[in-house]
Amino acid sequence: MSAPVTVLLVEDDEVIRKTVGMVLERYGYRVSTAGDGLTGLELFREQRHDVLLLDVMLPGLDGIGLCRQVREWSLVPILMMSARGDALDVVSGLEAGADDYVVKPVDTSVLVARIRSLLRRASFAPGPEHVQEATELVFGDLTIDPQGLVVRRAGEPVELAPTELRLLLEFAANPGIVLDRQTLLRNVWDYGWDGDSRVVDLCVQRLRKKIGADRIETVRGFGYKLRR
Repeated sequence: MSAPVTVLLVEDDEVIRKTVGMVLERYGYRVSTAGDGLTGLELFREQRHDVLLLDVMLPGLDGIGLCRQVREWSLVPILMMSARGDALDVVSGLEAGADDYVVKPVDTSVLVARIRSLLRRASFAPGPEHVQEATELVFGDLTIDPQGLVVRRAGEPVELAPTELRLLLEFAANPGIVLDRQTLLRNVWDYGWDGDSRVVDLCVQRLRKKIGADRIETVRGFGYKLRR
């Protein structure tokens, strides 16, 4: 029997914290909670967690700062929660390294679906569309092992978060082909609907910083493609 998935929920509103915690526990998750960023950071350092669920506005260390600190040593999936859905909050959270975000008040079924999607990406195993006959895929100084899930740039390992790795593999399976944002949302984020494309844009930006800014080309009005 596998161990339950552990979620660390950092939320300063006690009602939301208790309500969301109880909902997640009903779905079988083991939930730890904190009411401020510093306590959340301490809990994360002390215990293993599979998913980190962060409110943006937290006393002391806010959600953006907490996300940045966690990303310094961990690739754990991070889901941000924003009370307003404010564009600056969303962009700041994704730039800090979050994988996805939801706007409060959030429908609990949507929240659970997003968490499940994050977990699928974190435990990603490449399907036939990603596994090529060649042991490694080569794009300039970038090499990708789609079976071993190892990426190197100029011979040096590149550390990618699960969502970034899955995004890169999606591009590598379709070199030179323009992929629009809706396709990427469906295939990488597992969205069954046309979600907010800012998630795609910010993840592409993070990926470019790691594999080379010119490796992924923007095709204005259409989407992105990996240069052959």
